[in-house]
Amino acid sequence: MHCPRCKSQETSVVDSRLAEDGRAVRRRRECVKCAHRFTTFERQELSSLIVIKRDGMREPYSRSKLERGIWLACTKRPITQEQVDDLLTKLEEKWAANKKEVSSSTIGTDVMKALKSLDQVAYIRFASVHREFKDLEEFKEEVGKLFT
Repeated sequence: MHCPRCKSQETSVVDSRLAEDGRAVRRRRECVKCAHRFTTFERQELSSLIVIKRDGMREPYSRSKLERGIWLACTKRPITQEQVDDLLTKLEEKWAANKKEVSSSTIGTDVMKALKSLDQVAYIRFASVHREFKDLEEFKEEVGKLFT
C-alpha cells in the first residue's frame, strides 16, 4: 500500500477490524518513512457484475462511479461516508445475489428508494438525473409524492 502523503511503499498495519457489519476490513496504516497515518478498506470485489445500460450496452459495475453520483446528490446534506458505504454495500449484495447482470434502471431505482429514506433532498436530486425530468411539471409531481 502506497502512502498517500509521500508515496512510499513501506507501510505497516497499526490496527485492523471488521467494518460494514463484517462485509469489509478497516485497516489503520502508518507510513514507515514519514509516519503519516491513514485508513484503508478491503471489500469483496464485485467485478463479475455487469450493468446493462439504457441503450443496451454492457459495462462492468463500478462502485466508485455510482458513489460519485450519490455524493453529487448528497452535496451539502448531513450524510456521512459511513451511511453512503452502508447503502452501497447493501444494494451491491442485493444485485449480486440475484444475477450476474443488472440494468442501470434497476440500480437507479434502488438508489432512489434508499436515498428517499436517508434524505429527501438527496433523493430528489438523484431522481432528477435518473428519471431525466423533461420539465418543471415532472419535477413538481415527484416532489409532491413526498408529501403524500
